[in-house]
Amino acid sequence: MKKKIAIAMGGFSSEYRISINSGNMVYQNLDNSIYEAYRVHISKNEWFVVAADDTPYPINKSDFTVKIDGEIIKFDCVFNTIHGTPGENGLLQAYLELLNIPQTAADHYQSALTFNKRDLISVLKPYGIKCAKNFFLNKEDVLDVDVIVDTVGLPCFVKANRAGSSFGITKVKQKDELYRAAQNAFQEDDEAIIESFLDGTEVSVGVITYNGEALALPVTEIVSENEFFDYEAKYLGKSQEITPARISEEDTKKVQEIAKLIYQKLKMKGFSRSEFIFHNGEPHFIEMNTTPGLSQASILPQQAAKAGISLKELYGSAIEAALS
Repeated sequence: MKKKIAIAMGGFSSEYRISINSGNMVYQNLDNSIYEAYRVHISKNEWFVVAADDTPYPINKSDFTVKIDGEIIKFDCVFNTIHGTPGENGLLQAYLELLNIPQTAADHYQSALTFNKRDLISVLKPYGIKCAKNFFLNKEDVLDVDVIVDTVGLPCFVKANRAGSSFGITKVKQKDELYRAAQNAFQEDDEAIIESFLDGTEVSVGVITYNGEALALPVTEIVSENEFFDYEAKYLGKSQEITPARISEEDTKKVQEIAKLIYQKLKMKGFSRSEFIFHNGEPHFIEMNTTPGLSQASILPQQAAKAGISLKELYGSAIEAALS
């Protein structure tokens, strides 16, 4: 019998529409000779399955089942494509774990940790992972611009601590821009992280579990037309994403090894995509995405293609890893 797969998409954050695109890409490319796929839209107000004719059928949140044409459908696995909360910060993972339903992303603790930029950096530093200088700021804190600039310098980046896809991020060049940048970050989260500017080549490294092993994918170089790899650059074509990256074989191997080390030390599962900047010749870790974009414009599918892995193989391997 075919495995019944719920493709969870949407979520509660600014990335709702991006997640729908990712989920639909998975839906279109799953091997329908093995899997019976269902599109599950999750929002703050309602959870429902979208049938082939676009009819919505509500999800029973008590057991994550759905009733369609009189039949109660229980899912064998959830393919998690939700960016942001609740799919990338561990909430959905914990809920599904309580119900004993496998899902394709990292477990709930790893998801919560990696979604929190401040906590993740703190955990990785003992492993010798190089990062930018940083300053932590909460919404209720007094914003002392002199202390911040003394710590991280200018220019610097002000980011929402728990947000993705370049929402709530500002590049600050002058002291008087810090207040507005902080308020922008606090639109997404009540915690912010302020980081020193790293000058160098930006790259993205996908690491996945494939055939039972952690595999670092070909490296992608990010060349943004804007000040940094912001929302427009990421999703509206204002960047070049060059795979393989135009870096030396030695640097390629080095950053792949670091990305794989992070994946393994954190006991990750499923897909991940880590961002680095080669600053003074050394890769500095920026952040990790544990439910990276899976649409046609997304980086990880491009990397998989360069590695000779089709979308059908990529998505199928995530389900099989979750079910094993």
